[in-house]
Amino acid sequence: MAGRDMDGWVIVVTGASTGLGRAIAVETAERGAKAVIINFASSVDEANETAKQVAKHGAEPVLVQANVADDEACKQIAAAAAPYGRIDALFNNAGITKFAGNHADLDAVNADDFQRLYAVNVIGAFQMVRACRSLLEACERPGAVVNTSSVAGVMGIGSSVPYAASKGALTTMTLSLARALAPKIRVNAVCPGFIDTPWFERSVGAQGVERMRQGVAERTPLKVASSAEDVAAAAVFFASTASRHVTGETLMIDAGSHLGQAPLGMR
Repeated sequence: MAGRDMDGWVIVVTGASTGLGRAIAVETAERGAKAVIINFASSVDEANETAKQVAKHGAEPVLVQANVADDEACKQIAAAAAPYGRIDALFNNAGITKFAGNHADLDAVNADDFQRLYAVNVIGAFQMVRACRSLLEACERPGAVVNTSSVAGVMGIGSSVPYAASKGALTTMTLSLARALAPKIRVNAVCPGFIDTPWFERSVGAQGVERMRQGVAERTPLKVASSAEDVAAAAVFFASTASRHVTGETLMIDAGSHLGQAPLGMR
């Protein structure tokens, strides 16, 4: 924790009903945010729980149900922050996937899968930046955009080929926007590996998640499976003034799994 270094800030978090999005929303509230715009697509009860946790730390939660794949919905999310006069940080965390772990099975995915994932994971993030641009530029300091990408987009691994491709595109877009929107807006990305959240459990079941958790902890150099709070801490760092001279960066948060098994002398 870094105390209340976000005192009075206005925060927007997409995909904030559970998991990493909730952890980001709560941490920014703990650090002094005045208002947290909590976007969610469908999980009303879970979004309300996020709002309760944000309010408990003294921030004003503002719930907005909207799908970031829809440009008008992105404008609606931005409009929820407009009464505050600015956005200090936008966290583009909304994301979806298609589970098809055998990347060699090219028939396991189709064009619709690519288009559906790109609509949320890439286009949605772009539309959110566009909708929030003027409010981000209204900050005294450079506004911050933090994109939730993935190690899948760096290493070509993960739940499916369309997912890896979409996250690779998001990482590249992070660089493009960091260059284009400077000096008024900073744009960075976090690239998590496995995150121990309900997102995985809904897809592979409780037993499947437990096997994944144990496997990740055994394979990573740090011998841990990262929690949502672990990754949120890094994401919030990118929004904070501690990273005020950082833009166009991607940070892999995977307990070192990207290092592989090659000896140091071979890297």
